[in-house]
Amino acid sequence: MLPSELKPEHFSNYPPLARKLVTDNIAVLRVLPLSVLPSMLREAIEYDYKFPAERKALEREIANLQGLTTEQRKGWLGDLAQIQLSAALEKFDWVNLPGQFVEQMSAHLWATHQQDAYRRAAMDYGNKLQAATAAASPAIPRVGVSVIGQGVAVSAAPLFRKLRTHGVYYTRVIPENGLEQVLDFASARAKVHAEPYAHWYIDGGQASVYDPALMSVSYQALQPARAALSAKMQKEIETPGMGPENLRTVMARLRPADLKLDKIADPVLARFQMKLLTEGSGTQIFSTTFAQWAARETWRRAQPLTVVVRFAPRQRQRPMNELLYGKKEIVELDPEGSLVDGDMGAYYNWINQQRLPGAEQSAFVAWFEGHNEAVAIGPGVPRGTVSNTPADLKQILSWAVS
Repeated sequence: MLPSELKPEHFSNYPPLARKLVTDNIAVLRVLPLSVLPSMLREAIEYDYKFPAERKALEREIANLQGLTTEQRKGWLGDLAQIQLSAALEKFDWVNLPGQFVEQMSAHLWATHQQDAYRRAAMDYGNKLQAATAAASPAIPRVGVSVIGQGVAVSAAPLFRKLRTHGVYYTRVIPENGLEQVLDFASARAKVHAEPYAHWYIDGGQASVYDPALMSVSYQALQPARAALSAKMQKEIETPGMGPENLRTVMARLRPADLKLDKIADPVLARFQMKLLTEGSGTQIFSTTFAQWAARETWRRAQPLTVVVRFAPRQRQRPMNELLYGKKEIVELDPEGSLVDGDMGAYYNWINQQRLPGAEQSAFVAWFEGHNEAVAIGPGVPRGTVSNTPADLKQILSWAVS
């Protein structure tokens, strides 16, 4: 089937909000090239489980395509329309299985030496779309906080070296009640600027006490889901003929109920947590990887106003077979190695925050938990400086956002 043949009944298996979105806009979907439409449907079919920022981005893209004239649309999508697809791809059920279609199309493009042409055309379209539909800056500046080094007595190497040039490095932080002050700061923002999925607390271990006004995801709380996924992965790996691509397909078809996440009242949050485990590499095994990937996906997908990320000790690196099949009760932690992970993770968190609209007004703080080292970055913070003045986390956060 080609896009021009689409009918409303073809989307009967879509969730209700997604079905309404595509059927209300079926006229513009019919004129899109087959090399483009399934990628859009891959996003649309998940519409019911997306964050508000993601929904708005998809709506803006569709509205932009609707507003183009026929000639303008040719200018935007003409090169993508020139991509030659096989008869097998045209017959594929790309309406109900758009993700699988995109995977098969990628293999086809490589086999037919069209990958470079497709990439150039897709990047050109993406750049035009970004220029035409860029999201507005947030109502208040975004704030990110990374707390690293839980359980480490002394750092063997200087911390925050990549962040210091962008802000103030504090050498005499008052550590008492530091985490509580950070969470209180995030909670206050959540109450004053209440928006769905706008304020987050991500913990790589056992979450501390936090205000329900914050969205929370933690490695420890997802232990049952991680165990269920590990069992499924082991079963699939032991299946004859199972390779990495097949395993990825199996994981992509999982639903929250398969990982015991269906008891979560919020279906958007349940689906998000499932994808953290099924799409992230190592998130099922290493707590620092989980914390870093969760923060990345939260910034990228939810585009929130506040994100607090706390890194916790991960298990020590071992051969993959031992990590997957070893005795679960024997877990050797590596706090020092986790500090290195967290230090680099804090830098990546800042980079991911900087990619969002309003980055020039955003603030970021990273703190060595329980110790007197921190770094703060913000529009009013002098770059590349050192402060030896005693200050607690509440003060540092206040200075960063002022």
